[in-house]
Amino acid sequence: MSSKDNKKHMSAAKDTKGTVKRLLGYLGAYKVRFIFVIICIAISSGTVAYSALFIQGLIDNYITPLLTQSQADFSGLLHYLIKVAIILFAGVIASYLYNRFMVVIGQGILKKIRDEMFSHMQKLPIRYFDTHSHGDIMSHYTNDTDTLRQMISQSIPQLLNSVMTIIVVFISMLSISFWLTLIVIAFVFIILKVIGSVAGRSGKYFIKQQVSLGDVNGYVEEMINGQKVVKVFCHEEQSKDDFAILNEQLRDSSDKANRYANLLMPINANIGELCVNATKANSYANILMPILNNIGFILYVVVAIVGGALGISGVTNISLTGVSVLTLGAIASFLQLSRSFVNPISQVSQQLNFVVMAIAGAERIFELLDEDVEEDDGNITLVRARKEGNALTECQERTGHWAWKVPQTDGSTELVEMLGHVEFHDVDFGYVPEKTVLHDITLYAEPGQKVAFVGATGAGKTTITNLINRFYDIQKGTITYDGLDIGRIKKADLRRSLGVVLQDVNLFTGTVMENIRYGKLDATDEECIAAAKLANADGFIRMLPNGYDTVLSGDGSGLSQGQRQLISIARAAVADPPVMILDEATSSIDTRTEAIVQRGMDALMKGRTVFVIAHRLSTVQNSDVIMVLEQGHIIERGSHEKLIEEKGKYYQLYTGAFELE
Repeated sequence: MSSKDNKKHMSAAKDTKGTVKRLLGYLGAYKVRFIFVIICIAISSGTVAYSALFIQGLIDNYITPLLTQSQADFSGLLHYLIKVAIILFAGVIASYLYNRFMVVIGQGILKKIRDEMFSHMQKLPIRYFDTHSHGDIMSHYTNDTDTLRQMISQSIPQLLNSVMTIIVVFISMLSISFWLTLIVIAFVFIILKVIGSVAGRSGKYFIKQQVSLGDVNGYVEEMINGQKVVKVFCHEEQSKDDFAILNEQLRDSSDKANRYANLLMPINANIGELCVNATKANSYANILMPILNNIGFILYVVVAIVGGALGISGVTNISLTGVSVLTLGAIASFLQLSRSFVNPISQVSQQLNFVVMAIAGAERIFELLDEDVEEDDGNITLVRARKEGNALTECQERTGHWAWKVPQTDGSTELVEMLGHVEFHDVDFGYVPEKTVLHDITLYAEPGQKVAFVGATGAGKTTITNLINRFYDIQKGTITYDGLDIGRIKKADLRRSLGVVLQDVNLFTGTVMENIRYGKLDATDEECIAAAKLANADGFIRMLPNGYDTVLSGDGSGLSQGQRQLISIARAAVADPPVMILDEATSSIDTRTEAIVQRGMDALMKGRTVFVIAHRLSTVQNSDVIMVLEQGHIIERGSHEKLIEEKGKYYQLYTGAFELE
């Protein structure tokens, strides 16, 4: 992806608040479960505070009195410990439940997001896939959704837990001592200022990191698909150099994104252990995770000293429970509470990094979901029809007749026989507005005609067939299908009327039978086998390990290019469409097999309008009309014999005086 594309991504990823609000919207389906999660988190947080407060009761109410008794009675202490154990066990159960429920919620939300992405992707125009790296698109389903998984299943519950713990512990500290709480607040203020200044710098780099990751994925996918080409041209070293550049960009953006984020760990840790180890902490940032457990050592020491001094001097202690003197148990509990108060703050700083990364991934996901879908304003549909004389009636069974169901202004419908009469009238088209690739194209294909397009690469042959399919819409002129503007025909019905065999074959993971049936999902096994025989694919299919039940994977990598193409032809044959488009359909087949397949194709094309694109002129000699294109213009048209007589560009191509590029 270019720097221009990067800037586009960055500019599109600005509405962080909108992204967060949109993410929260997915929680609506899990509202009850999420409320239960919050309740469990509250219970878990409460047990954290209680585990600290119980020390005060243990020391002041049991241990200290027992030390002065000659005949110690431990029954009260035992009951107290049992009660504490029950409460702490409830906290453990609550922690397990909210983590378990967050996994369910997280996976459910991710499933919904992936479903929405895939469903939306199917509605996107071909233009989107022509202008976006397939690897980058894939990264939406992998890397970007994984960041969301991390946030939903781990970061959000930990953040909620930390926030609730902070609130509960803060109230508990106030219930012990206002003076000591002020010390903790001052200490925490310093931590928050550091976290705020550092974390704010990392957000934009996390977005760049996700974009760079998409670039790397796209390049890797290209190299995997083109590995044979790489090796044929000994391009391994150059490929590694190109990858190194992209990987360096990813490293740089990831380094900047995590540089500030990772600084938080040693900073938080060093605040706790004084700056004696600051240099070491920054030198060994990657091993500082254990140090997080020691956050608050300075605070711990300060609270112990100040609390002890207040208790010894008898200074009046103010708390939510009243006015008193600090006891040993109160100081011990407060020390534990101070640790419980600071630790969640450091945890928040860690989880914020994952949240920022997840938001960056979510922005990319929503960018895909917000792409404009393929527009379809058509209201004309294609139906099977029964023809009795000149009258047409709609039916469900296969009759060999098709009809366009055209809505009328009065609410009724009219059936127009589907004949396959295609016309272009003064059509101009460009993939981008500033560059026209077809100029004033006027052509017509009569029902049942075989129309061939020949010309050099880039002349516009495939572009014409793309316009018939409405993969792209024209800028000027009209295209009619049986007298109907194709803009009025629903795209799905228009494409259902067209059988397409592409030069680039795409087979899908599944059996050979399933790949053939892809052309008509309700086709019987017998229909699929008949289509294979028509395409001359039946012979080699039966020689496969499991015949038609042989599982293909990796785009049919175990088959030759010609065999893959024969399956593709069989797939188009089983669809039994009224109009066929053959884009270099036999280019991967040897001439002997081509002659056999061509006879089958002629049988398939009988009674249908057929558009043929071919470099090999021998395949188009029997065409009714041959059109020669050059730089987006039709320069010659006529039958093979007529064009030979004219001794123009087609004659030069046929005789070898000029070769197709």
